[in-house]
Amino acid sequence: MAAGGGMSGEQQRDEIAAAEGYEALLVPALFDQWPGRLLDAVRVRPGDRVLDVACGTGVLAREAAHRVGQGGAVAGVDASAAMLAVARRLAPAIQWRLGNAESLPHAEASFDVAASQFGMMFFADRVQAAREMLRVVVPGGRVAVAVWDSLESCPAYADEVALLERQAGAAAADAMRMPFALGNRSTLETAFTSAGATAVSISSHPGTARFPSVRAMVEADLRGWLPMVGIPLDESLIREILAEAEIALGRYVTAEGTVAFDLSAHILTCTRP
Repeated sequence: MAAGGGMSGEQQRDEIAAAEGYEALLVPALFDQWPGRLLDAVRVRPGDRVLDVACGTGVLAREAAHRVGQGGAVAGVDASAAMLAVARRLAPAIQWRLGNAESLPHAEASFDVAASQFGMMFFADRVQAAREMLRVVVPGGRVAVAVWDSLESCPAYADEVALLERQAGAAAADAMRMPFALGNRSTLETAFTSAGATAVSISSHPGTARFPSVRAMVEADLRGWLPMVGIPLDESLIREILAEAEIALGRYVTAEGTVAFDLSAHILTCTRP
């Protein structure tokens, strides 16, 4: 929802704070290891025009801007005004626009490349989003998305889901499964072939998650992700889950007291006919 679109000033401040927390915690913990791989896969070159779809606070767009140089152009689009406010502060030279992946606010054939990093799982209509990414690139233009592998490929999050199932119920656990909804490669491929993409290719890549602590990892989900998808938890239950998480996720704690664990992602590339 756009700032001023019916939200109180306090709500707007809360959303900005959440977006700042996302940039400060989750970008270094999970997301900033992937832009280089995604842009390599889609062959972003100096002078390219690149659109970052569901850009969040702009980690992919910032790397794309570095790659395309002054002869290129980068734009980002996201449904969250708060995310865009943080993105704009971090990279004011990039064109940031409010919009949905299923109806991108850009003209046909405006870009050489459209890319989306860890957004595709949450789009209401994935085939329509794929059509839109293909529409906004030139004929022969390139499209790429990164999505998380299956939950089974990431035991740390599987353990967190099991903890939520026990402590908070199925709805909370299912919300934590959502980011892994495209772990099945054929489901991901079908979204793009159904949209008319050609030269569809999927590769899988290992990564490492790094959080300051178990509490930081789990609290981000309890106080950030779950309320965002309409599942706020009582404070007393949050405290119980955080205490139990120290045991349930203890095997991922390093000698320094931080948290590190393996995870993997799929990168799909394709072209517009």
